[in-house]
Amino acid sequence: MALEWAMEEIVIEEQLKQFLLVLSVSLGVATLPQVFSWFRRIPYTLLLVIVGLGLAFVNVRLVNLSPELILMIFLPPLLFEAAWNLKWSDLKQDLVPICLYAVIGVVISIAGVALGLNQFAGLELSIALLVGASLSATDPVSVTALFRELGASKRLTTLMEGESLFNDGMAVVAFGLLVALPLGTTTLDVQSALLEFFQVVGIGIGIGGLIGFGISYLTQRFDLPLVEQSLTLVSAYSTYLITEHLGGSGVIGVVTTALILGNFGSRIGMNPRTRIIVSEFWEFLAFFVNSIVFLLIGDQIRFDVLGNNLKTIAITIAALILARAVSIYGLSSLSNWLAKSNISLPEQTVLSWGGLRGSVSIALVLSVPATLPHREEMIATVFGVVLFTLLVQGLTTQPLLERLQLLGSQPLRQEYMEAITRQVALQRALEYLETVQKRPGIQPEFYDYQKQLLAGEIARWQEKIDKLLDEYPNLQEFTTQELRGELLAIEADTYAEFVRIGRLNKELLPFLQITPIDN
Repeated sequence: MALEWAMEEIVIEEQLKQFLLVLSVSLGVATLPQVFSWFRRIPYTLLLVIVGLGLAFVNVRLVNLSPELILMIFLPPLLFEAAWNLKWSDLKQDLVPICLYAVIGVVISIAGVALGLNQFAGLELSIALLVGASLSATDPVSVTALFRELGASKRLTTLMEGESLFNDGMAVVAFGLLVALPLGTTTLDVQSALLEFFQVVGIGIGIGGLIGFGISYLTQRFDLPLVEQSLTLVSAYSTYLITEHLGGSGVIGVVTTALILGNFGSRIGMNPRTRIIVSEFWEFLAFFVNSIVFLLIGDQIRFDVLGNNLKTIAITIAALILARAVSIYGLSSLSNWLAKSNISLPEQTVLSWGGLRGSVSIALVLSVPATLPHREEMIATVFGVVLFTLLVQGLTTQPLLERLQLLGSQPLRQEYMEAITRQVALQRALEYLETVQKRPGIQPEFYDYQKQLLAGEIARWQEKIDKLLDEYPNLQEFTTQELRGELLAIEADTYAEFVRIGRLNKELLPFLQITPIDN
């Protein structure tokens, strides 16, 4: 018994050392853009992949990347953070194209890759379908981060994030249905597949909704920021584990829970300060997990294995890009016709090229049973395709946005909002200064000096604001939109406060629409 305990302690110590090594390298990479300005041109997540490739090239392996590690430890917080920050008001405006991309798009992607591999690489159809299912989940973390940094439209970001959140679940469900085909334990029955699909998705939505609404009403009963923050973390992992245990899609469950908590529970059960604390916590956790995942993706590459499967990888990349283009352009046209979505051709082009693959694809292919023939070839193919999408497509997205003139005016708006914020902060400081004018010990000369200093700074920032408005009149519309958003937020917070104290019926909630503000 003592020997077993000693062995367990050695294993735990070794795992802790590996974890600290991965974390140290990740944080070291995060500081590179601050030291070398050239690295600022590369999104942080892609920089991690490149560093991981460098480590793999010199045969430094940090830790083994298992499917359980990705799906059970890393995936729930990444999904939760993305869905928590996705506004339902933005999502519902483009729900039709997002659902088309996430459901029919997954089918097109699987079929396109499978057809290419079967016809040109000679893979069995069942194996080719499994590779297609592994690669049908998009991972836009790098692209959406770049979108926010460069100022691409909010709608483009919503389309990309919304598709990814839902098609992750679709890809996992499709993979689960197809993985038994090569083993010969089942046959492809469309009716049975559809029935199982709706069952898996339905259980995910049901469990996610139950936990999401349950925690929303629970947090109404108290105002404890740290407890409410902890509840969101528990909900992410518990939803995934419970849903998977009951035979549903853990991915769909986590997304459902996070959408409810982010758009409903945070309004009726959390005060504004708590919402900020929780949002900052999830922002940190997403940064932390992404730092590990993308570094390990690069570090897991086996260059000799990739070299032996270059033909298969090249065929898969070509089939995937073609299938993605057919999916986005075709389904966007359908959505424009059915729902008047008005997704422009340049936006469709960015959506098509920006469909990167990442951690979900790797986790799925690593979970293929070891007894399956061509398993090593499948893993090498998926790793090669993921590497291509992250490095080639990821690094060329910025030039594509610039060429298509989709960068928008976000840097200008950021400059304008910074000026507004500085002026408001200084004005509040001046107002506070006036309240302490007669405090004992305050010298009149010091008071006058500070007042003149603050007044001068306020005037300087006002001049900058006026200059920006004169040079860029469209900022006036942006100011109006920001004010409308602030008014709606105050309205929702007021409803939430009345619900918390029991003066408003729970069925009314804070989602009431005020037409004078919207129009």
